[in-house]
Amino acid sequence: MEDYQDHSLSSRVFQKIREDIIKGKYQEHDELRENTIGKELGVSRTPVREALRQLELEGLVTIVPNKGAYVTGISTKDVMDIYAIRSMLEGLCARWATENITEEQLDELEEIVLLSEFHTKKEGGSNAEQVTVLDGRFHTVLYEASGSRILSRTMIDFHKFVQRARKSSVISEERARKSIREHKQILRAIKDKDTDLAEQLANEHIMHVIQNLKKQGYDETE
Repeated sequence: MEDYQDHSLSSRVFQKIREDIIKGKYQEHDELRENTIGKELGVSRTPVREALRQLELEGLVTIVPNKGAYVTGISTKDVMDIYAIRSMLEGLCARWATENITEEQLDELEEIVLLSEFHTKKEGGSNAEQVTVLDGRFHTVLYEASGSRILSRTMIDFHKFVQRARKSSVISEERARKSIREHKQILRAIKDKDTDLAEQLANEHIMHVIQNLKKQGYDETE
């Protein structure tokens, strides 16, 4: 029982540090001190040490013997690799979502699109941050609607990894409007039960994001 509790605790610590790295609380090359993190989270050094080892396996942390653990970060190549993978899997999510989506999920996607349009048409300029949040929620609902726990979890993790890049990809008003139009087209195909079209549109949507990122220099490797 004690081993299970220790594993569960280190898992929670792992998720928290991982989330902080992805959200940008820790920058590349920052040192992750076991004592400091342990005090912040109210745990001993042991679960922190275990969490850092797990993060090293994920490539987010580098542990230097006799020195400490340092944030590796996510390179521009990592971002582009993730989008390349998503450009092939996004369509599969949309295809399966077309077959498995619930009425509640359809309603939520509809509401997300309407809210996104509202924020881009707002007087005084669009709310880029809110549009980005809604963009993320659209994809999350799509993944959940696929009916595959494995695919959904994988895609949500990818989405988190490129969170900061994703924000810049919809920051321009022009791209935001195009993205929302693409979401509407995907939603229409899903409603029409057109699995082939839903798959095609979802993959094209990610390809358009990749093209937009390349214009911003994200195709350059670090």
